Amino acid sequence: MTTTTFQMLVGGQSVPAASGATYASLNPATGEVWSTLPDGDAADVDHAVRVADAAFRSTAWRGLTASARGKLLRRLGDLVAENAGELAELETRDNGKLIRETRGQLAYLPEFFHYAAGLADKLEGSTLPIDKADMFAFTIHEPLGVVAAIVPWNSPLYLTAIKLAPALAAGNTLVIKPSEHASASILRFAELVALAGFPDGVVNVVTGFGAGAGAALTRHPLVRRVAFTGGAATARHVVRATAENFAKLSLELGGKSANIVFDDADLEGAVNGAVAGIYAASGQSCVAGSRLLVQAGIYDRFVAALRERIARISIGDPLDPSSDMGPMATEQQLGIVETMVARAREQGVTVLAGGKRPAAQSGWYYEPTLLECGSADLDIVQNEVFGPVAAIMRFSDEDDAIRLANGTDYALAAGVWTRDLARGHRMARDVHAGIVWVNTYRAVSAMAPIGGYGASGYGREGGIHAVLDYTELKTVWVNLSDQPMGDPFVMR
Repeated sequence: MTTTTFQMLVGGQSVPAASGATYASLNPATGEVWSTLPDGDAADVDHAVRVADAAFRSTAWRGLTASARGKLLRRLGDLVAENAGELAELETRDNGKLIRETRGQLAYLPEFFHYAAGLADKLEGSTLPIDKADMFAFTIHEPLGVVAAIVPWNSPLYLTAIKLAPALAAGNTLVIKPSEHASASILRFAELVALAGFPDGVVNVVTGFGAGAGAALTRHPLVRRVAFTGGAATARHVVRATAENFAKLSLELGGKSANIVFDDADLEGAVNGAVAGIYAASGQSCVAGSRLLVQAGIYDRFVAALRERIARISIGDPLDPSSDMGPMATEQQLGIVETMVARAREQGVTVLAGGKRPAAQSGWYYEPTLLECGSADLDIVQNEVFGPVAAIMRFSDEDDAIRLANGTDYALAAGVWTRDLARGHRMARDVHAGIVWVNTYRAVSAMAPIGGYGASGYGREGGIHAVLDYTELKTVWVNLSDQPMGDPFVMR
């Protein structure tokens, strides 16, 4: 098989790692090497951060008006749309995500850049009605400086866009550290950033492993903001590293999201919502609806319909548009899924579907799996799997559903299926989660914030809140009086 060689992008230049080290990236559908990438380390990170810091302070970037930044972002969104096919195929080869899904994401991804473009010149401060005669005070939003974007392997382009677009709209510069398992599409995207007209050094990409490049980036003293998406174990290291330099931080971590189906739900819609929630993207989504809570009155019919729908899921080559599910993104993740399902069997779950690797596939595939669970305390109910594994349980009434839904440390997302609008609103109010979908699942928009509570992290990506979070708020006081300042030892 022919392999493709990629380079990092720093200061507008394609560069190898300073050490010359490289590593191989494997195609999840085959397990074979398909590309090689630079193995960046602390020296590469230091260079990239200093380049980004110099770009932040340069007149080429700081001298641009907010409207000019918006025009660059709009052009970038247009270029993403023009190159969507290439970007989608790169991501599918790199992480095994279905080409149907990567094409779908690339269809709406330009909206994130266009939305941020529209906000660039609308980060308005305010005049303050202070109660001091002859004093005037106002606020302004200022960019932070260098932003470190730590991006995982499951949706690299999407998770880059929701960090990069608001950060650039606010006037920051970036160093992006993609997952070592899925860097190719981001490196190609970075070329489009340069083509859009952004000054050299405004956006930089350093590839490599988390323990080397990633750790060095989060603890670099010139990094003023870290945007991290990933697992809780790594997040704890990131929190400690950023605390050393008092850098701002947002964390979008894992989930064990409840997809709640009431007796009065539209059965077909709820079944499709369950499939979308846990089997789309092979379950490798932070918002995956991995806990199916189904009201007792509809439980048997729902399970029968869901098992029939699971049986029709086509597992195959992610580049084949007819495939419904592709492989796990990494061999390690496949092993985690197998281990967790084996543990669930030991704890007495009933396997209603799947529960093993498909015999006919040579890559890192796992069957869509449905596990009937008799207790909310089981490991498979409490812990994130990050694979196509749903734990299904009965509930009796709204109070029982709320108790079960809120019964984990995670609080990222939830789904509610009901024809009762009032019930939908009550559940949205009472479920402890940063995102609640009612009669839908995995819907996204550039205007809608994304983020969770508790073990699912803090901070928000998406919407105007995200852009403001990439700024500092400065207060300016102006003395309009002609009189000399009074007693210097008394606060005015």
